[in-house]
Amino acid sequence: MDFFERQDRARKKTKLLVFYFVVAVLLIVVLNYLVGLVVLTGARAHSDAGGSYGSEPSLALWDPQIFFGAALITLAIVAFGSLFKVSQLAGGGGVVAESMGGRPVDSSTRDPDERKLLNIVEEMAIASGVPMPKVYVLDHEEGINAFAAGHTAGDAAVGVTRGCISKLSRDELQGVIGHEFSHILNGDMRLNLQLMGVLFGILCLASIGRILLYMRSSNSREKNPLPIIGMALILIGSVGVFFGRLIQAAISRQREFLADASAVQFTRNPAGLSGALQKIGGYGSQMESPNAPDAGHLFFGSALSHSFLGALATHPPLEDRIRAIEPAWDGTFKALSADNPETPSRRASVPPPLPDAFRAVLGGVVIGAGAAGKPPVIASHSVLPNLGTPTPLHLEYAEKMRDSLPESVRNAVRQPLDAVALIYALLLSSEEATRATQLDALARHLPPESYSMTVTLFADIASAAVPARLPMVNIAMGALRQLNRDQYQRFSKTLQWLIQSDGRLELFEFVLQKIILRHLAPQFGAARPPAIQFYSIKPLVPDGRVILSTLAHVSGDDAGEVQRAFDAGAPYWRAPEGGLSLLPRDQCGLQPIDAALDRLALAAPQIKKNLIEACVHVVGADGVIRESEAELLRAIADTLDCPMPPFLQPA
Repeated sequence: MDFFERQDRARKKTKLLVFYFVVAVLLIVVLNYLVGLVVLTGARAHSDAGGSYGSEPSLALWDPQIFFGAALITLAIVAFGSLFKVSQLAGGGGVVAESMGGRPVDSSTRDPDERKLLNIVEEMAIASGVPMPKVYVLDHEEGINAFAAGHTAGDAAVGVTRGCISKLSRDELQGVIGHEFSHILNGDMRLNLQLMGVLFGILCLASIGRILLYMRSSNSREKNPLPIIGMALILIGSVGVFFGRLIQAAISRQREFLADASAVQFTRNPAGLSGALQKIGGYGSQMESPNAPDAGHLFFGSALSHSFLGALATHPPLEDRIRAIEPAWDGTFKALSADNPETPSRRASVPPPLPDAFRAVLGGVVIGAGAAGKPPVIASHSVLPNLGTPTPLHLEYAEKMRDSLPESVRNAVRQPLDAVALIYALLLSSEEATRATQLDALARHLPPESYSMTVTLFADIASAAVPARLPMVNIAMGALRQLNRDQYQRFSKTLQWLIQSDGRLELFEFVLQKIILRHLAPQFGAARPPAIQFYSIKPLVPDGRVILSTLAHVSGDDAGEVQRAFDAGAPYWRAPEGGLSLLPRDQCGLQPIDAALDRLALAAPQIKKNLIEACVHVVGADGVIRESEAELLRAIADTLDCPMPPFLQPA
């Protein structure tokens, strides 16, 4: 099952969620009706008897007035509760983490456990091609647990308990974070937040029941029916709780096995993930936060005590998960030791500089000097299988790449304002005269420390390998998310000015701006992209035509070569006959590309697969993929929410 099939499968799980939700609501309506029928029938009999409770009421099983009243009230409560929660969760994964007491980890933290965590998350972000997510620590949680939450990779957050980072070794923690990254890559996060939203609605009745249970009448001599109604609502609400747990179990259990398998494939270290699960068996993964039950399906391990009904468990049994990873496991859970030593093989030596370790570019292709300075031949068919499926080679590359960066850059990507200066430095012109003009203007508009940092970082970035530019941006995204609204507004305006200051919009500038604004803008008030709107390729044919034509023109200046490149990729777009032909170069500006990508981002996963496959064959038509082609290919994949890891070739 490839990346696009996993995404499609996660989308189809929404239908199952809707089915269970409708069944739960209908059952709650019926129970509310029965309670209302009994209460109101009793009240009518009491009224008819002149206030005496001695008469026996006549109970009819069908009363349309009571039924529609109960249905209306129930649906209103459920709808209001769900809409309220969905609106609350619109802020992304950080909202979930903070609701459970999570604290954002400072990018420059000196805490050894937190530094270990950030290093692992950085490596996995680079290796998988996703922007650095927000990282939270739940300081008051001693159980071993973690989660990933968000609508897309752009607003994702990874949260871990204090027990998770203090009690697990680096390899074990890497297995846990690999598991959470698989949820990001498999499209599980959006479904998980949808599940939290709809479940809140059907749990509202129990909350209202608890309020009514303790309400008293102003006249002590009057019979107060509110506590009775409250008790009834609590009982009815328990049906909502039951269905909520059932829905969580139905949606999440099989995905945990898939995430475990993906984590092992990613790290190629089953002992790490197995060790983490065994320590959970020896210590526990329970959460203390009162909001944990509503998010039980998000966690790495079960956040609740064991259910008396196995069908309601949000996670498969630990024994089954461990044996799926390590069939020879002896059934003994790990005891916690006083320390968790690092794996010597991972830290024994300082990694060599990146250009000597790999020839690669983030964005999906191998680029480097081959024999006689010629780029190596690229196998186009090797690109698509790696989408959303990073390997241990990517993880090794990510660690070596990060450690080979100049120290000033490694420090800058972890500080919000220094990360801003890093982005400015990346956009400075390579032409000395133009760069001097840009720096003069920046000196007038930036604080002195930001200007000085921009100048310093430009010198270090200029000496770094070109393929490291986009990974720098990827890592810096975590720090950029820590900007406040005013800082972001100044940053985005300066970014726009700097891109336009040299009088032309270059490819890398477009890529950089697209990635940054796409992932940061929703956090600072911009509308979040809507869900899938296109399930057919027909309305998107013109947009695909713009992208493929642009890539063909990027591949060369010779008209014959451009046409051959377009023809090589066009069949993979699978557009209706007669609707696809090469556009002239003057119709392939960056504004049409931008608009086309925004529409294509709303397509179903299989349509995106067709487009990326076509793009790969266009840029690979001549057997090589240059840096400019690779950067644009990365931008396309990123805009379509299809993370593209590095495609590597060992030196």
